[in-house]
Amino acid sequence: MGKLTPMMKQYLDLKEKYKDCILFFRLGDFYEMFFDDAILASKELEITLTGRDCGLKERAPMCGVPHHSAENYIAKLIDKGHKVAICEQVEDPSVSKGIVKRDVVKIITPGTVMDAYMLDEKENNYIMSIYVDDDGAGISFADVSTGELRTTEFTKDNFINCLLDEIVKINPKEIIINTLQCLGYDLKSEIYTVLSKPYIDVFDSWAFKQDYAIKKIKQHFNIIAIEGFGIDDKNHSTCSIGALFEYLQKTQKNSLSHINNIYFYSSDAYMILDKSTRRNLELTETMREKKRKGSLLWILDKTNTAMGGRILKKWIEEPLKDIGEIQSRLDAVEELKENILAREELKELLNNVYDLERLVVRISYGNANARDLIALKGSLEVLPKVKKILDSFNTLKLKNVLYEINLVQEVKELIKQSIMDDPPITIKEGGIIKRFYNHELDELREIISNSKQWIANLENNERLKTGIKSLKIGFNKVFGYYLEVTKTNLNLVPENYIRKQTLANAERYITPELKEAESKILGAEDKVVELEYQIFVQIRDEIKKFTKEIQNTARAIATLDALISFAEVSDRFGYTKPKINNDLLIDICNGRHPVVERTMDFDMFIGNDTLLDGDENRFSIITGPNMAGKSTYMRQVALIVLMAQIGCFVPADKATIGVVDRIFTRVGASDDLARGQSTFMVEMSELANILNNATKKSLIILDEIGRGTSTYDGLSIAWAVVEYISSKKVLGARTLFATHYHELTELEGILNGVKNYCISVEECNDDIIFLRKIIRGSADQSYGIQVAKLAGVIDDVITRAKQILLQLEENDINKKNLKEDTTINKTNEVIYEKQMSIFDGKNNDVIEELKKIDILDITPMEAMNHLYKLVKLAQNRGV
Repeated sequence: MGKLTPMMKQYLDLKEKYKDCILFFRLGDFYEMFFDDAILASKELEITLTGRDCGLKERAPMCGVPHHSAENYIAKLIDKGHKVAICEQVEDPSVSKGIVKRDVVKIITPGTVMDAYMLDEKENNYIMSIYVDDDGAGISFADVSTGELRTTEFTKDNFINCLLDEIVKINPKEIIINTLQCLGYDLKSEIYTVLSKPYIDVFDSWAFKQDYAIKKIKQHFNIIAIEGFGIDDKNHSTCSIGALFEYLQKTQKNSLSHINNIYFYSSDAYMILDKSTRRNLELTETMREKKRKGSLLWILDKTNTAMGGRILKKWIEEPLKDIGEIQSRLDAVEELKENILAREELKELLNNVYDLERLVVRISYGNANARDLIALKGSLEVLPKVKKILDSFNTLKLKNVLYEINLVQEVKELIKQSIMDDPPITIKEGGIIKRFYNHELDELREIISNSKQWIANLENNERLKTGIKSLKIGFNKVFGYYLEVTKTNLNLVPENYIRKQTLANAERYITPELKEAESKILGAEDKVVELEYQIFVQIRDEIKKFTKEIQNTARAIATLDALISFAEVSDRFGYTKPKINNDLLIDICNGRHPVVERTMDFDMFIGNDTLLDGDENRFSIITGPNMAGKSTYMRQVALIVLMAQIGCFVPADKATIGVVDRIFTRVGASDDLARGQSTFMVEMSELANILNNATKKSLIILDEIGRGTSTYDGLSIAWAVVEYISSKKVLGARTLFATHYHELTELEGILNGVKNYCISVEECNDDIIFLRKIIRGSADQSYGIQVAKLAGVIDDVITRAKQILLQLEENDINKKNLKEDTTINKTNEVIYEKQMSIFDGKNNDVIEELKKIDILDITPMEAMNHLYKLVKLAQNRGV
């Protein structure tokens, strides 16, 4: 058996330390991967798999990517959920003995991406740390690219559900956790049900220990106590923060000084939105295509900065419950909406502001180049004008923004005096630092400038001395400076010329005088490049001292940008300022769906009123045909409430919104085949979540409860749900309930607080026209056959359906049995005495014939014969 080569041994030693990463091993101008990493990377990146002699009997599988374009390949691997360890040379090859020392300088993971080309500029990239035990859970999450760190914890009885709801809201790209098992839950499986498979890593359990976590926090912030962050009694949060710092330091191998604060928040401060509600309301992406276009975010985001886009998305995902803060945002939006000229000026100014949050983090990390500093300077230059305009506003929110914007004059002046206005991308090739900024640099540049003139003078003198008029002095990186003489003039070459190179038509020479000048010139050029880099690093380090001030300014600009976006949308689309209170009243006049109305031609959207309260109008039963607009109407009510609570004006003529603690939606039907759940099982699971977690201050949207099972079971479930939710003694939540069970409309007048509404339609011969208007009362039919006809169902089926419907209507069995088989007691509860029946199953020869058939043991021809016989029996019974 062969012996590993020194280089391959070095590779395997490093790989042993980073088993969970794809190791990018720097060799010359390439990052190489070997063995299993090479096989995996070649498939994921679709690059050629080759081999390399490694000292063993068989060649090592190998693939590689050029170092100058490695970012694109790394991005693809990260996007596919892999971690990449970057290995570089860590010593100068010219002074090393033996193989050059290499080490991993950084680990790039899905949650720790820093480079702009790998990030969505209007979306945070969070890594989350979760500490969970039988008593509760704590989460901490950070965006390494912006320096944000937030934490919260859950210690209530249903803390696992609260944890999952929060994970959905935050949508981390990577999760570290202390254990995957808690109270019988498989947490990895549970997380995968609510997120599209983030990278999950069970991290070292010792890193989550409370004593170690507190020590880690103190070390990071260089403090002696953690009380200042408000987490001294938040043990679960503390444990998650300590582990997060440990993981980030282990992977980033760099200062995390830009993470300079911990923000503890209570999830109770925000409206809770579970996965189903976020999906059904299409808050940040569409339900089917998972695209931004068509979502609420698509409508509301008219921001001019990346920072503003990120905070606006966060506001949509975290509607407020505090009336004071909601009102503060609404007042600011109102003032911006009314001051059109000032708003337009601010928009134009903000359009010139770069992503300050991520710029200052790159500076803090030491990744920023000279162009980043110029972008920072350009952004800071517009801030005085922004502050001047803001000074004319009066609302508290805008005044706070004004005070929080720090002009950071020192940084702006430093960059203005030191950095070239149009510097190169690289920082190690010179051309960065302005003239007169550094005396030593200016002297070296003067030497270079004078030397060039000296070379020109030397060339002229040598021509005169030798009489060779075509003589010229040139330069290349291999031979340095040289005198070139054509072969026709070789007889005129003086004796002190030393031959250096022979060409086809000329000879090249050097002289001691030229060699001495070359040494001075090249030495000066090398010193200039080296000194420029040193000066740039010093400037960058000086700016790093202002990280916190720039971050605070960035957050203020982001807030201003989001408020301007709300004002712009409200002005452009005719939104109105809602009235906010703590009552249970939701009163909307001529409300509209914010997304649907913008996607319709000719402004044909029909507005509708809504009245929900905690008393006589707490539960609305909505009937009407499919496609008539029931789902759109219910969603628009939920979206109007949500928009009001994020501080935006709403699409309505006027609206009064009693603050909602949660919005629940049960809309549509879908299987969850991965978990072995049918459409009906999914429906009932979502319903159970609503019934277990809703309160009187919740808003519930239910669409077609009970349709996934038999008519009798479904109607019974729907009926019981109406009773439970509408009862003030039990729940009494404000609810919109769409159904095709017309029998439920009889509950108005029987159950307190229940009101009937329907979508109005107009019949025209055998067709229907949807008027899209919600009116009091109930629909007398569902118009299902007419809708089927509109959908293109073939005429034979439509004709037969009409015949069957006519027979059922004549029997009127449904309605009769429902009235006879139920009684109402004093607490508004329905007592079922016997199950309702549409068809009597006794003495039914069709059913008896079906029982005789063994469907697992008949041929296709036998099946056709059975079918023919069953049709005849059914026809004889008049079915």
